[in-house]
Amino acid sequence: MIEVYTDGASSGDPGLSGAGIYIKDAERTYEYSLPLGIMSNHEAEFYAIVNALEICLKEFPDEILSFRSDSKLAVDTIEKDFTKNERFLPLLEKIRTAADVFPYFFIKWIPEKQNGNADRLARKAIQTQK
Repeated sequence: MIEVYTDGASSGDPGLSGAGIYIKDAERTYEYSLPLGIMSNHEAEFYAIVNALEICLKEFPDEILSFRSDSKLAVDTIEKDFTKNERFLPLLEKIRTAADVFPYFFIKWIPEKQNGNADRLARKAIQTQK
């Protein structure tokens, strides 16, 4: 099983944004810090999950994925498989499509204090754009 921690951050809302992705498998950890340009914090949270799934498709095909995020909005939207927000709908569809490729995909909300690595990476991505 692959553990994937994601976080999106914005400097302003909207503002310069970044995604942080921290992945653990049985042997090692992987870190990704991805600049996202200007968007809202909530959009950055969704993009972090989308990008993490794309990385997992390349690096960990056929694995069981256990995602963790400190974004209640993103986790609730994915768990309920529903949003009225037109900005989030295409992102939810991307997540749905990518997650369906894996044998199992789980997502769980975690408190911010348990998501420090992904948060650090998301903030680093913002700094690279300044």
